[in-house]
Amino acid sequence: MQKINPCLWFDHQAEEAANFYTAIFSNSKIKHIARYGKAGFEFHGKLEGSVMTVQFELDGQTFTALNGGPTFQFNEAISFQVSCKTQDEVDHFWNNLSQGGDEQAQQCGWLKDKFGVSWQIVPEVLGELLGSADAEKSQRAMQAMLQMKKLDIAKLQSAYDG
Repeated sequence: MQKINPCLWFDHQAEEAANFYTAIFSNSKIKHIARYGKAGFEFHGKLEGSVMTVQFELDGQTFTALNGGPTFQFNEAISFQVSCKTQDEVDHFWNNLSQGGDEQAQQCGWLKDKFGVSWQIVPEVLGELLGSADAEKSQRAMQAMLQMKKLDIAKLQSAYDG
């Protein structure tokens, strides 16, 4: 069992979100759904039998989705990075996670999904390009990245190469 598990607070979309995410990431599944009972109704106000939490796994990482009401909203202060080996992988995660999301929040590989959760879809090579000892090359790659929404490995590499 993981020692640290991210818990994502939703108004009422925990199960919908877990199903959305597990359909996008391979090696993923819904592990457990807990439902509200009669106890505590005066505090949570949720109908008996409605979904309280969904424990799910995305490619080996366990998450909990909580239907806690509208008190808290997602923002960019907490986000998830998805590391990708190929452009096909970048395209897959970008195209699927961004469906129905906030197009205004897309820049430099960042996107906000339809639930308001922020993700950065990152090619593995990006760290090498931006962290190169050759400052001129890494600055060209950085300048190229700043012009992109979804990151394009070939264009980043081309900018780096000059």
